[in-house]
This record gives sequence, structure tokens and C-alpha cells, in this order.
Amino acid sequence: MAGNPNQPIVILKDNVERVPGHEALRSNIMAAKVLGATVRTTLGPRGMDKMLVAKGSDDIVITNDGATILHQLAVEHPGAKLVVEVAETQDNECGDGTTTAVVLIGSLMEQAEKLVEAGVHPSIIAKGYNLGMEKALELLDSLAISVSHDDKPMMLKMAKTAMTGKSIENIMDDAANVVVDAVLLVADEVDGKMTVDESDILVKTKRAESMSAELGGVLIDKTRPDALMPKTIEGVRVAFLNGPLEITKTQTKAKIKINEAEMLSAFSEAERARLKAMADKFAAEKVNVVLCTKGIDDQVQYYLAEHGIYALEFVPEKDCSYAAKATGGQVITKPEDIYPGVIGTAGKLVMDEELEMTFLSECKNPKAVTILLKGSAQHLADELERAVEDAKRVVQDAVEDGSYTIGGGSVETELALRLREYAATVGGRVQLAIEAYAKAFEIIPTTLAENSGFDTVDKVIDLRQAHATGNKYAGLDVFTGKVVDMKKQGVVEPKRVKRQAIQSASETAMILIRVDDMMISKNAEQMAHGR
Repeated sequence: MAGNPNQPIVILKDNVERVPGHEALRSNIMAAKVLGATVRTTLGPRGMDKMLVAKGSDDIVITNDGATILHQLAVEHPGAKLVVEVAETQDNECGDGTTTAVVLIGSLMEQAEKLVEAGVHPSIIAKGYNLGMEKALELLDSLAISVSHDDKPMMLKMAKTAMTGKSIENIMDDAANVVVDAVLLVADEVDGKMTVDESDILVKTKRAESMSAELGGVLIDKTRPDALMPKTIEGVRVAFLNGPLEITKTQTKAKIKINEAEMLSAFSEAERARLKAMADKFAAEKVNVVLCTKGIDDQVQYYLAEHGIYALEFVPEKDCSYAAKATGGQVITKPEDIYPGVIGTAGKLVMDEELEMTFLSECKNPKAVTILLKGSAQHLADELERAVEDAKRVVQDAVEDGSYTIGGGSVETELALRLREYAATVGGRVQLAIEAYAKAFEIIPTTLAENSGFDTVDKVIDLRQAHATGNKYAGLDVFTGKVVDMKKQGVVEPKRVKRQAIQSASETAMILIRVDDMMISKNAEQMAHGR
């Protein structure tokens, strides 16, 4: 029996929205361009800031950090989500260059849009972009300059480049010094290669009258629970406990029947003896500091104070483990487990009542340090923390890789010039794609000029001319508007930052260019709101 020829054939469910063909490509191009334009104004030392306020919250974030801005945005478009992932990957891998990566994706997609309108197939564009990326990374290696891990002046320049424009200029020199000292302290040579364990550097923030950055041993946001405990201790012997110093409840229900007053007195005495034994155990091992991740019973606090032991309760496990590493100790679960091998040592303990912090200095293992940041307002302290985190990762990248590149738009201008020369050797329609890929790099110097209030056309032409005459380190001085040698100016950044930005931006652009269909499944709530 023949079927009804007019019967509709259902392939996709009602909750699936399909965006086909060129419409999908246009949608992805628009998403990448919008995100690129959103963070573009924050690029460079003279970039602007964004004010971010979470819905239903009084928390305000003022920053020009690309990763922070994109993380706060509730992005729904699938293409835009890919761009946000690039920023997060850039931040995880390098700690800096997130804005550059996102702006570059937006520029690559804008150039791809022009090629599509001119009749170039997306596959050809993707092929040209891939060839361009491989050549760009090869050129980047040739532009990179070697640096020794103990070249502190150069490391300071990289730290300052990462911090510039982060609203902390008045203490930037001090903060850069602290960051470089911290990274060089924890850097270790393994099999002839320098490595830096990021967890060896702890960053803490505190509200204070003025902004500052200090390098210390171990800093814990806690003070003594008992006023009888000492405020300072010389020759610290510290125990770390991942369990309570109190009599815990039994797992099963139990009853104790007491018939007379003597039994109650004996029970109370036995309980006190158990609590005293906990404090006595530490005193017997000559421990004078106890860090506990759980609570400490009031009576145990009293007995510890009698022994002259300084104790902290409810110390975060991360801080406890970090302090154990710094002092050469080990975390135990109960007082009975203590023996000399698990006790950490340090030169001095000081309790700061104003900051409500405890400081452990002259630790046994100097390869674990804390950076204390102070800000007059919380948003300033948070922005200082973001700047220090960026600088810390940048210096770490340079120490581990032993190479750096020049900033100020010089690398991008040189790549654009050399890629155009390379495109001429390829020929065909792929040449058009490589030329477009080359042009996309000029978005960086263009944006630097625009954000600094200078004429973008004039500055890009000046940069092109300088590079064409052999000055491969020529970049834009955003404060004077002149094209100068950025190497002499000390505007430098690790090669890893630039390499990751180029690679991730190019690969993501190639993925988005090759998409010719989007099928988006929606939930009931989205269907109800027509989204």
C-alpha cells in the first residue's frame, strides 16, 4: 500500500533549533567578533577597565583582565563558548595573553567573513589559516630571544609588562620585585631543566590603609583562640593535625548510667584527663605550635596555653599542607601519631593582631613562600591579586622555557610582514587566505594605538615601514605614540604566551570556519522563553 506523499517526515525533535549553511558560519563569525570587540578596549597599558556586577549580588569587579571578564559573562552561543574556552586555556597554560588571544580570534573571523563574501570556500580559508599558523609559529621561534633563569633584570621587565595597565602603577616596582623573588626562590632544576611548582607560591590579600606587596614565609589568616597563648615564639617546632582536638561523638548511640555524684565527678575527671593528655602529648615532643584543620576544645586550648604552645584551629587544609611543606613537617590525624619526623621547624612565629594573621618565618624549606597583598579597598586588593597572578605565571613561563619575545605590537607586525611574503610563494586561492591571516595580526598594533588615543592608520603604516627596513623589534610606545625599539624599552613577554595565543586562536578560528550546520537542543525553560 502506497504511503501518503504529503505525510511530513519528522527528523529533529521540536526542541532542536537548526542553523544551516552560511547562516551558521555568519552566526559564529558574529559571536567571535562580538567577544573580540568586548575585550578589545582593555588591551595594552592604556586599555580601559570593565565593571562587572553579578545578578542579585552587591559584589563589583573592576578589571581589564580578559579571562576574568569572559568568565563573568553568561555566554550562551556555542561559538562564543568556544572563544571563552580559548581564553580559559590561555589563562591556565600561560597566565597572561587572554585578551590578545580573543581579539585575534575576532580578527581572524572578520577576515574570513570577507573571503567568504568574495566567494572563497571555507575549506580553502581553513587550509590557508593552517599553513599561516605553521609559518607564524616557525617565525616566532626565530624571533624569540634566549634568557637565563637567573637574569633578574629581564624577569623584572617581563613582570612589569604583565602588570602594566592593571591600576596598580604606584606599587608596580615593589610588586614586580616580590613576584620575581618568589619565583626564583621556588625554582628548581630537574634533569637540567628549570621547573616551578605553582603551588609553592601562595598569594593572600588583606584590607589595609594603603596598597603594598610583601614576601613572607607562611601566612595564615588566623590568630590564637586563647589569650593566654604567646604572641611570638622563637625556635618554632610545629605539629600539623588533620583532625579535632576534642572528644568526638561515638558513631553509634550509647548511654552512660550515673547513679551517684562520685560517678559524675569521676566521669568528668576522666574526660579532663583525656583532654589534658592531648596537650601533654605535644608538650612531650617539645612542640610549641599546633595547626589544626578542625576544632580545638576549650579545655585543650587552656592546657596548650599552660605549656606555652601557640595553637590555631579551623586552619584551611590547603594552608595546613602548605605550611607543612614549608617547614618540613607532615600532617597527622591524631596526637598519638606524633613523632620527631613529622614536626616542622621555623625560626620565628609572630601574631599580627592588626591584620589578624599569623606569620611563620625562616622556614626549613624556603621553596615555599607567601606573597601578601594589601589594598585600601577590596576591589583594589582583588585587582592587585590578578596582576600579581599574571606576573607570577609570566615569570614562571620565562624561567621554565628560557626564552622571550618583544611586545608593543612588534611581533605581530613582523609576522604580518613575513606571512605576506610567504603567501606570495604559495599562490592560488590559498594565497588569499594566508594574506588574510597575515592581515588579522595587525589588529593588535591597531588596537594598542586606538586604546592610546592615536591615529590607527598612521601608526600601523609607521610600524610597517620600520619593519620593512629591518627593525624587527619596532613597536608602538603607547605613551608617546612613537615607533621605537621595544627591546630597548624593556617591553618583553615570554614566548609561551605569544605561541599559545597564536596557536589556540588560529585553531579555534579554523574549527568555526568549517562549521556549516548548528543543531542546538533546548530545554523546556528555554522553549518557554523563546530562546
